[in-house]
Amino acid sequence: MATRLPSLNGLRAFEAAARHMSFTQAAGELNVTQTAISHLIRRLEQEIGVKLFVRQNRGLALTAEGRDYLPGVRNAFQDLRLATDRLLRKDDGRVLTVSTLASLAAKWLLPRIASFQEKHKEIDVRITTTTDLVNFQRDEIDAAIRYGRGQWAELHADWLMADELFPVCSPALLDGKHPLREPKDLANHTLLHTSGGFSDDWRQWLTAAGLPPGLSTHGVTFDVSLVTVQAAIDGHGVAIGRTSYVEADIEKGRLVVPFKISLPADAGFYLVYPAERAATQKLKVFREWLVAAARREAGR
Repeated sequence: MATRLPSLNGLRAFEAAARHMSFTQAAGELNVTQTAISHLIRRLEQEIGVKLFVRQNRGLALTAEGRDYLPGVRNAFQDLRLATDRLLRKDDGRVLTVSTLASLAAKWLLPRIASFQEKHKEIDVRITTTTDLVNFQRDEIDAAIRYGRGQWAELHADWLMADELFPVCSPALLDGKHPLREPKDLANHTLLHTSGGFSDDWRQWLTAAGLPPGLSTHGVTFDVSLVTVQAAIDGHGVAIGRTSYVEADIEKGRLVVPFKISLPADAGFYLVYPAERAATQKLKVFREWLVAAARREAGR
């Protein structure tokens, strides 16, 4: 037999009072009197047959049972808030939220997104950056641009583009104290690395160039490609560039490619989203625009 749920008002009073450790502040949040909060909590304690608070001279304290009960109550209210938010936003065809990596957003997506906005003024694009995997139900994300091999469980993946790997540096390093003429000259320079999924880039390139892969163990490591690229622009060393992250800086002369050896990356960028969202108009037009933009870049 299912246990009867206690009073929702009592649970709200308990959660608010436990969060503030104050009946007065809980009353202010819920727009009732302190007496009402006290009455609701007393009735809740009677309903469940458990004492939740200890009234002390200088404030409140939760009982052991109250401390055990609070996380479940708090999570339940949070789930209700999220469910309500999803209900109210699910038909919002005006806002498109796209998750991507910070470096790709800054170096590739943002310089191009204005052309999408010009064509689709009815859609507001929100870009959120993270390296974490997206939970499409919890995070209210419509689509994500991710780097990988196109294999994400229960998600549709549209191929966008591949990268090539090659060293890049500031033009000032080419003819500096230790000129960069051929790959072996890298031994005299600081190698700039990016951790995470790009941590093996230098080793792969050095192997292809016929250099000891042990060189890749030296240098400075950053956790975001955007910072690694900026360090190269500022002349702090030589970085492994990925096409999508460095092409704009090469075109503008902030970076140069000192050697002709490049490697195809073993993965690429995809637009991923739950299959059931593919039919939404806002995602459909964004997908068409993004795939076309990626193909134009590949053609160049």
